[in-house]
Amino acid sequence: MALMTEQGKPLPFRYKLASRLARLLVGLLLYGASIQFMIASRLGNQPWSVLDQGIARHTGLTVGTIVVIVAGLVLICWIPLRQWPGLGTIANMLIIGPSVDLTARFLPEPHAMLPRISYMVVGVLLCAVATGLYIGAQFGPGPRDGLMTGLARRGLSIRLARTLIEITVVALGFLLGGTFGAGTILFAVAIGPLAQIFLPVFAVRRAPEPIPQPA
Repeated sequence: MALMTEQGKPLPFRYKLASRLARLLVGLLLYGASIQFMIASRLGNQPWSVLDQGIARHTGLTVGTIVVIVAGLVLICWIPLRQWPGLGTIANMLIIGPSVDLTARFLPEPHAMLPRISYMVVGVLLCAVATGLYIGAQFGPGPRDGLMTGLARRGLSIRLARTLIEITVVALGFLLGGTFGAGTILFAVAIGPLAQIFLPVFAVRRAPEPIPQPA
């Protein structure tokens, strides 16, 4: 499958593959860390993490393991939507979950309110940076983003598709015992504008076209 730009055009070979792969890897590792920062804050998780944590509490599995499993199940939902995964899709499914668990092993759990608020804010900011990196690498959307865009191609607006999906996963996660709170609301309000800031910073850019020389 040809790698595509956001405009649907094939990426030229002159893009530096190593740089794009580094952005993808760092972005996904930071994404997992951002999830754990918000979980550790106990002030409200990212929407999908409300569901992941809720399931983890009923299965005895780690949140990171559930992140991988849920991503795989979401990827199966791509089939009727005729979505095709890219390298970024598969990497997203396999890297973010282990990053959550690795961060959990080394991240101290805060108890006072000020450090908890700091964790919450750091989690949102890290997620925005991570989104700019892994989407800017242009290796394809993650499983959850692809579900949103797949539904949009079936007639829903991107905004409506994302809203319906996230309300559903938050509601299910909350019923299962996942943490919903101020952090969840802050994330929902802030992640779009913040990602819009960071995406141009980290996005892969086209190399300048050579100027034709007169014969």
